[in-house]
Amino acid sequence: MTLLNPLVPIILGSKGDLHYGQVVANALTQFGVASEIRIASAHKVPAALLQILSDYETDPRPKVYITITGRSNALSGLVDAQVTCPVIACPPLSDTFSGADIYSSLRMPGGIAPLVILDPEGAALAAAKIFALDNPEVHASVRAFQKANAERLLQDDDELNSKSKPSVPSLPPQESSVNNFDL
Repeated sequence: MTLLNPLVPIILGSKGDLHYGQVVANALTQFGVASEIRIASAHKVPAALLQILSDYETDPRPKVYITITGRSNALSGLVDAQVTCPVIACPPLSDTFSGADIYSSLRMPGGIAPLVILDPEGAALAAAKIFALDNPEVHASVRAFQKANAERLLQDDDELNSKSKPSVPSLPPQESSVNNFDL
């Protein structure tokens, strides 16, 4: 059986979300996972979004969709309702409305279940881990990534603890085990 190369369609709500999309795409490359960035607002061009999704759904490659949109996140729910593959919502962090716009990514109707991961690199890692379930090459890339992270942390700890630490002055020995208080 020949494995098809996995694909992550990254769907942005607007061009303003492009930076997040590029971070996801760059992170996916380290796992050997291809991506395509598209722009299609669920509110403003739903027919175009549905056509994009229809085209992807006829593509036989394994897919994980990543949606990136701020404010009112109808995009993730609409994508999840139309596709059979996993959907990861990765809404950009926002101070608008004191960050309350995140609720539009968390509260979905019954039967709609996009995963929510706020960090774009974390969203890419999650997609790679999904593909790693049945793709040995992606699995090896995820394991190598995890090993490199662990080695970096251990090296950081070694560097931190190998620096000369200030010595604690030693206390003079006491003459007896009884307190030397002047009474």
